[in-house]
Amino acid sequence: MKKAQNWSSKLPGEVLLLLTAIVWGTGFVAQRKAMEGMLPFAFIASRFFLGCLVLLPLLILKKLGKKHHKSFNWKIFLRNILLPSVIPGMFLFAGTSLQQLGIMTTSASKAGFLTALYLVLVPVLGFLLGKRINLWVWIGVALAMVGVWFLSVDLQLSIQKGDVLILLGALFWALQILALDHFTPKMDALELAFGQFLTAAVLGSAVSLIAESGPLVSNPSAWGPLLYSGVVAVGIGFTLQVFGQSKVDSALASLIMSLEAVFALLGGMIFLGERLSGREWLGSVVLLAAVILVQLKGQQQKTDTGSK
Repeated sequence: MKKAQNWSSKLPGEVLLLLTAIVWGTGFVAQRKAMEGMLPFAFIASRFFLGCLVLLPLLILKKLGKKHHKSFNWKIFLRNILLPSVIPGMFLFAGTSLQQLGIMTTSASKAGFLTALYLVLVPVLGFLLGKRINLWVWIGVALAMVGVWFLSVDLQLSIQKGDVLILLGALFWALQILALDHFTPKMDALELAFGQFLTAAVLGSAVSLIAESGPLVSNPSAWGPLLYSGVVAVGIGFTLQVFGQSKVDSALASLIMSLEAVFALLGGMIFLGERLSGREWLGSVVLLAAVILVQLKGQQQKTDTGSK
């Protein structure tokens, strides 16, 4: 099957992934700004429903473009698409919820770096599941812990509640990545994305209806951040990631996408007026170095064991 000659096929994968990092990084700013006029779980539900609406036309066009088009079957849809999406969707919802609650009491700048910790946690969780990892990963883990210490723990040995929530969220982001790795070979990436977005949207709606009350948007200023977070950060950001990762080695792809932490920092400074202390700058640099180390050197296990 020939690939369509569209914008995605003309741009290098590295450019698409860099755009993804920019979109995701600046998305932290939108998440924080939206809390000025929305409740957190109403925001989560709305942004993922918007993400579903962005992916829906792509899914419909993909189905219509198949030569042997069959009538829609709800049973097949539930069994092969929706149900496998529930597990990564639950992890996605948990990670997003903790991140959203955390960003209400910490800066978007710090949230970006703390969330990036999931790139270090993925190989560690893989080790607990029986996968081998090399020494560089453990060095990266140690560096990451030092980075988190300087970034989140002050000289009085206290830590912000928001930082703790985002760190817990990083664990669920790592679990979501492992779940996607498990299910992606078995189903279409866009269908899996749609299913997990829908799961997160439904769970967000349920929690919002139970625990929150009031209008969906109490301040009109929240509409812009909501649209950016749902349409751009969720819908378009994931689409860019899919096309970008199809062209780039996974290690390099993860490394480029980890730059979302840097763009979260820049976005927080430009749009929110945030500033990091010297201690927080040191923690950010060390944590980013840990992520880069794990992505570059931690990936060598396969090539080292495969050569004599």
